[in-house]
Amino acid sequence: MFNFIDLFAGIGGIRIPFEESGGRCVFSSEWDKFSQKTYQENFGEMPHGDITKINPDDIPAHDLLLAGFPCQPFSQAGFKKGFEDTRGTLFFNIVNILNTHRPKAVLLENVKRLASHDNGRTLCIIIETLESLGYKVRYKILAGKDFGIPQNRERIYIIGFIGDEVNFEFPLPTKEKTCVGHILEKNVDKKYTLSDRLWAGHQRRRKEHAIKGNGFGYSLFNAKSPYTNTISARYYKDGSEILIEQKGKNPRKLAPREAARLQGFPDSFKISVSDNQAYKQFGNSVCVPVIRAVAQKMTPIILQLKQPKTIKKIEIRKILIRNNISPLTVLAPS
Repeated sequence: MFNFIDLFAGIGGIRIPFEESGGRCVFSSEWDKFSQKTYQENFGEMPHGDITKINPDDIPAHDLLLAGFPCQPFSQAGFKKGFEDTRGTLFFNIVNILNTHRPKAVLLENVKRLASHDNGRTLCIIIETLESLGYKVRYKILAGKDFGIPQNRERIYIIGFIGDEVNFEFPLPTKEKTCVGHILEKNVDKKYTLSDRLWAGHQRRRKEHAIKGNGFGYSLFNAKSPYTNTISARYYKDGSEILIEQKGKNPRKLAPREAARLQGFPDSFKISVSDNQAYKQFGNSVCVPVIRAVAQKMTPIILQLKQPKTIKKIEIRKILIRNNISPLTVLAPS
């Protein structure tokens, strides 16, 4: 058995596979009250709140740190400010915890664009910082559709292990055939069917974009489609990125349970919030089968590695100043 902590936990998508692999969660943190509710409903514990207000010394010792830290600062859909966005500097709150506890391993998940953000400088800072803590770092972009999920969701996974002599290989694609029909319900409430007004608006905007010469607009899928677009936290607004065809009717949005399946959550996972909150939560979450494949590769190594006997702390302030990042945004709470 090994202990792990679940930071920026959301609704626990990263936690599930590591518990399956024999891990025990000893601390979780999530600031959104609706996600906290879903997390408590499914795992029987209320996550701690804002990680910036938690002293690293108050976090239990652990073997593995998990964090799907905020992606908006690096996302194509956001403002792409990276470390200039205060949410981007949350990475250094993770570093504060690593600097205090030096667990055997760390797994970070973020949007694909992190790899190219600021011409690759952002990723370089992340890797250099983790390496300065003694971690051998590897990263790779993995897609949900390559691991049995009918969604074209690409994310970067950054993994670090203490020491240089760690033989870790990222999981290979499973090559499972996927189709959207696997996640669709047979009978769906009519409330998910687009109104005439909303459907007309979608069609109008798509025509307007076509005139401008771009391909923006709604996307239609059916049961035979191999996979959908990436579901996002904004899906609750109009569902335009993933609309399901219906014979003789306007298209419809995914139902929340279908959104859960599109991220690989089991049907036993409890959805106890409103539809809008459910869409946000699953859109913000991870593709569970991808994490499962990663967990299966990481777990044997974590069990074999020895915890460092002594922890030589680094001066995070120097790293921040060297990279023109304000230390005030990431100082450990007193």
